[in-house]
Parts: sequence; structure tokens; C-alpha cells
Amino acid sequence: MTRFNCILAACLLAPCAAAAPLTFETYLSAVESNSLELQAQQQGIVSAKAGIGIAGLRPDPEFTLGATRETVRSVEHRPVTWNPAISMAIETGGKRAARLKAAHSNVALAEETVAGFRSELYGTAAAAFTEACRTREVAARKQQTMAALSKVVEANTVRRKAGDVGGIELLQSRVERDQFQAELAQARSEADSAMLNLSPPLGRPFDALFPQAQLACDFSVVDGGDASTLVPLALDARSDVRIARATLDNLRDGAALVRANRSVDPTVTLGLAAARGYHDGIDGSGNPVDGAARSRVLSVSLAIPIPLSRRDKGDVVQAEAGVTQAMLALRQAELQAETQVRTAQQQLRAAQERLARYRDGVLVDAQKVVDGMRLSYFSGNASLLEWLAAQRSADEAYQGYVQARADAAIASTQLQLAIGRRPTL
Repeated sequence: MTRFNCILAACLLAPCAAAAPLTFETYLSAVESNSLELQAQQQGIVSAKAGIGIAGLRPDPEFTLGATRETVRSVEHRPVTWNPAISMAIETGGKRAARLKAAHSNVALAEETVAGFRSELYGTAAAAFTEACRTREVAARKQQTMAALSKVVEANTVRRKAGDVGGIELLQSRVERDQFQAELAQARSEADSAMLNLSPPLGRPFDALFPQAQLACDFSVVDGGDASTLVPLALDARSDVRIARATLDNLRDGAALVRANRSVDPTVTLGLAAARGYHDGIDGSGNPVDGAARSRVLSVSLAIPIPLSRRDKGDVVQAEAGVTQAMLALRQAELQAETQVRTAQQQLRAAQERLARYRDGVLVDAQKVVDGMRLSYFSGNASLLEWLAAQRSADEAYQGYVQARADAAIASTQLQLAIGRRPTL
């Protein structure tokens, strides 16, 4: 038995209201908590924060040790001279401060990138939830139509025995019922598939987190509001605009770091030369040689690179070009945000008008027609083909109404995402 059949059977045996319905808000919160893709994206923030500590590191001091010894064997004992030294580069031009600033802006960029991915995840989750509701309602409607066709077949069987209808009409009603069974099976399959599609945003099976859950599909469409009010909200809170701003700040800090790195770093070396003394002796000719006392020499040296390579400013030009590109990308993102807000607002209004037309006119009239045609058929005032045509028209009208509800919900979600809000349904 499929998942849809289990849910439908449970609703027929007991009131469905007994189980608390799963709202979109609850589902979206679960997506935020369990999404594997979102958790993977958040590791970028961890990595960027670790870069702050790396940026604050100073150059390590360098220890060198040298040893010298006389090569002429003029005396019996040849002393060894040791030359330990410690050297360290002194950063100039504010390199460390520039690195730290660039690292902090990189963290801000990583956080905005994750926020942008979260916004995309919201859209995916809303689309999956809306589609699950739509396919469920379509399947439920086809189940009702299937029940109505079965009643017609049962009634025609009785009427055939009484001689009120012919055998051809009975066979035709059976054919219609059997053909509709395939449509019902397809609708149930689509409903089951839509429920399965709720799992990927969650990062785990939907049934494991919400066993036997009933979706709350009573969507409340958010009022669009005026574009003059929504556009400033979008420019301030929209994820792609914030990412573009963070990218610009990060590239500006990177350009400042490039300029700081152009300054040369002198190296200071502190050394010590220690030579052991040796005793008086006799040289190879037999003459006496005076000994030498132990000696130590302290030395300090300063090495300053000659910045001949700094005459080429290619690295500065590249960094400034990246900043210019980021500025243009920010302007493009702001323009795109304004366009998408206005487009989403128009789509929402059109979807609301279409939904109202179905709800207040088409759906009601189509149902009245099929109900009246059913009574006329059973009373012998209408043919089977007329009733079937009315039933198909009513089913198409209901499916159009369900699609209009889904379109309005998606349009509302897109408008909320376009102005940087967490969507509600």
C-alpha cells in the first residue's frame, strides 16, 4: 500500500484532525536544522574564522648556528669559533593590520554566502511543500470522482436488471470507471513522489522525522504591498545584494593588503661569535708561540631589501580591477533585485486574481453543473455522455483551482524571498 493510500485510509477510519497537521513553518525549521547542504556551507564560515588567527601571525624568528676552525696546523690545538645568530623580519606598511581586516571581511563574505544559500534552500523547501499539497488534493479529488463513477456503475447494474438502461450504457459506464482507475493510480503515484521530494531539503528521510505526518495546506498568501516600500527592503536585506556588498568590501580590503605588501621588510640579525682560547705552543720550526685568550664578539646587522621589483604595479592594477568589477556587480545586483521584486509583485497579483476567479466563479459553477447533471442522469433526463462531460469539466476546474492555489503560494514565497524575508505560507 502506498503512502497516499495509508493516509487516505487513516482519514476515512478516523478524523484527520486528531493528528496535528505539519505546518510549513515547522517543516522549514526542520530543514534549517537538518539540511546537510546547509551544514556543509556553514563549514566555510568556520574556515574563514580560522583565517583570522592565521592573518594575525607575525614572521617567525630564524636561528642560525655556524662554526669555523683554523685550517693551518700551526699549533697543537686549533680552537673552534661558534657563530650563533637570531634574525627576524620586521613587518612594515601595516601588513598585519591589513591582513586582519581582510580576514574579517572574508568572514563577513562567508556568512553572507551561507545566508544566500539558506535563502535558496527556503525556495526549494517551499516549492516541495506546495507541490506535495497540490498533488495530494488532486489525488483526493480523483478519488471522489472514482467513487462517483463506481456509484454510477452500481446504479446502472440495478437499472439494467430493471430494464431502464441498455447493456451498452452499462458497459460504457464500466469502461469510464476502469479508465479512470489508471488516472487515479497516476495521481497517487505523483502524490507519493511529491512526499518523497520533501526529504532532500531535510537531509534525511521525511518519514523518519515526521512519521505519518499530515501536511497543513491552508496557505495564507502574504499581501504584496507597495513597490516603493518593498524595493528599499530588498536592497537592504536581499541575500544576493548583501553578498555583492560583502564581496566589494572583501576585495577592497584585499587591494589594501596588496598595497601594504609592497612595502619592504627589513631583517634585524643579532649574532654572537665565540672563539675558545688556546695555550702557548711551539710552531713547526721550534719557535715558541704565544697562546690566545677566549673571546666573544656581539654583532647586530640590519638588512633592507632594495625594492627594484616594486616598480612594476601589476598586482595593484589587478586588485583595483577586481574592486571595479565588484562595484559594477553590486550595481547589477541592486538593479536585478528591484526588477525581481516588481516582477514577483505582479506575478502575485495575477495569481491572486486567477485564484479568486476559480474560487468565486468557475469552481462553484462547475460543481453546480455536475451535481445537477448527476441528478438529471439518475432521473433519466440526461445521457451518460452528458454527465461524464460535466464531471470531466468539474474535475478540470478543480485541478485548475488547486494549481491556482499552488501558483499563488509560490508567488507569495518568491516575493518574500525577493525582499529578503524568511517565507511563510
